[in-house]
Amino acid sequence: MGRFGETLKQHRLAAGLSLRALGSAARLDFSYLSQVERGVRPPTRPLAEACDDALSAAGALVRAWQRQAGETDMRRRKILGAMGALAVAPAVAPLVGLESLRHGFGVAAGHADEWDRIVEDYGYDYYRLPADQLDRQLTVDMTVLQHQLAAADGPQRAGLLRAASKLSLMVAFGMVAAGQGWAAARWWRSARELADNSGDPDSVVAGWAWDVVNGCYDGRDPNTVVQMSDQALPLLHQRASAATCGLLAGRAQALSLAGRHTEAVATVERLSDLASQLPRSVITDVESVWGWPEHRLHYTASWVFTHAGRFADATRAQSLALALYPQSQARLRAQVQLHQAVCLIREGDIPDGLRLATDLLDALPGEHRNELLLTVARQVVDAVPGSERRRPAYGDLTAIVGAKGCGPWP
Repeated sequence: MGRFGETLKQHRLAAGLSLRALGSAARLDFSYLSQVERGVRPPTRPLAEACDDALSAAGALVRAWQRQAGETDMRRRKILGAMGALAVAPAVAPLVGLESLRHGFGVAAGHADEWDRIVEDYGYDYYRLPADQLDRQLTVDMTVLQHQLAAADGPQRAGLLRAASKLSLMVAFGMVAAGQGWAAARWWRSARELADNSGDPDSVVAGWAWDVVNGCYDGRDPNTVVQMSDQALPLLHQRASAATCGLLAGRAQALSLAGRHTEAVATVERLSDLASQLPRSVITDVESVWGWPEHRLHYTASWVFTHAGRFADATRAQSLALALYPQSQARLRAQVQLHQAVCLIREGDIPDGLRLATDLLDALPGEHRNELLLTVARQVVDAVPGSERRRPAYGDLTAIVGAKGCGPWP
């Protein structure tokens, strides 16, 4: 809570008024007053004057606003100074210098939510930009953000920490996709630490959720990933969000890899209940990594039922997922089709399963054949019984996906 917010709350409580009553008396929206009181939004002079009159505060709220406005202006000058130094530093890449200038204009103009918009944009860039271009863009933005954090404090710093946590997740995504799990582990840790320091509950859950999900693809022991999800479960509080659903999805997949199929299926059922409570804006955000569209639920169910040997349920989930995936997400569609190949093989149709997987990988553009996809493809390899591994088609598939399998299926 900012100093003005503390002063406002003290005078409001002394007057015996609720936020709604003060809003009515001052002709201000009570939810806006609540945000100002908690330090989420900055006060304005008209708001301070209106509340001062409504609470008969004899100018105390106006003076509190003046003090905070002076501190805010000082913080703005610190950030602008940091951006100016970064922009002219000779050893800094030109793009970093230009981006620092752009951010400096934003700070000067009072665009406090600029980083929220940048993080939101990255949710879409993750799926549509080549990995190398995304890495360069992240390097530029995180360099600028680091300098802003060094000069910020108060509520503004919390917002920057939240953005830094989400961008650190983006870096970790790229590390896992490139098969650099050791480097990703450092970025997961940084993302969680930044989220903790920001005090934003959703960012805290998101840090754990994405670490758990990616733990199913980066070679970690499944039981270790399940234990990690156990640590994060108390954070859920049954609140439906993209982060909470992601945590349960990752937990269900890890339980499957650990052979704990009954628990995995129960987790999918819990996930389905939670996902039904998601806001429509989250469900319909199909092109962003920050959304949680319905196809993610069906993908998780496909994974769990495939591993559990419940092939009819797996086939149903696969059909629902493939009907919902946008064409732009070719890799994610291919992962579901690889689940189909596993089902074919485990039901005894080994030639068709191998053919489906091999043809699928041959046809997929190289940029989509990252470590996430190859991890699922290796599950097809592992599904082939030992007595059938002399088939040429098995050798062809193994040559494509590499030898890092998880061992035979139970």
